[in-house]
Amino acid sequence: MKKTPAQAQDEWPMRINKYLARQGVATRRAADELVARGRVRVNGRVAVVGDKVRETDSVELSGAVAPKKYRYFAYNKPIGVITHSPQLGEADIKQSLTKKGAAKGQMSDVFPVGRLDKDSHGLIILTDDGRVTDRLLSPLRNHDKEYRVRTLDPIRDSFKKYMENGVDIEGYLTAPCKVRKTGPQSFNITLTEGKKHQIRRMVAALHNQVTDLERVRILNIRLNGLKPNETRPIVGDELTAFLSALVMK
Repeated sequence: MKKTPAQAQDEWPMRINKYLARQGVATRRAADELVARGRVRVNGRVAVVGDKVRETDSVELSGAVAPKKYRYFAYNKPIGVITHSPQLGEADIKQSLTKKGAAKGQMSDVFPVGRLDKDSHGLIILTDDGRVTDRLLSPLRNHDKEYRVRTLDPIRDSFKKYMENGVDIEGYLTAPCKVRKTGPQSFNITLTEGKKHQIRRMVAALHNQVTDLERVRILNIRLNGLKPNETRPIVGDELTAFLSALVMK
């Protein structure tokens, strides 16, 4: 039986650090520190690290917490750079940026949100804001990401219809998406989910092969001429729109 895209599930009870991160109080790590220092109470009881809370629980935080100034960057990942967990002889994003001459410590606390496989390139968000990950990556939130794709063989006339309606990739039916043909062997696709190697698998299921895959947009954040292995800060109106889309005003 084909699986449909994941539906919303009840997340309660929820770990206290995740709850505080969802409320915008702090990242999960910083929330654990607040709990460890006895700053958090659940139903009047001092919480401990690892506690879980239910939707009806009363969670209180003692003392004022200074809002942290988070950093956000757009990064153009080159082909061959690993997003997470490089193996022997491979370079991840931080190593690649260091080799390029990024200021020492500039990227020490930031991490990539999501992945791009080794053979793909394009936009990745780097941040030290742990609240972003779930809000951006969850398929239940329908946040769109746009990719530019080239194929080995010419694209058939029926390709757009089948891609947009959902493709069976090894028993999983992909969610509806938007496809715009840009040439005989190229198209742009906008997805709201991100299964492993999803676009490559979708194209393969329709009897073609991806030869180049580039992510060009995440929500309102675009590459905008950013060169491979370079970053730019996300600030101002661009940042405001991005955080608003994630309901993090």
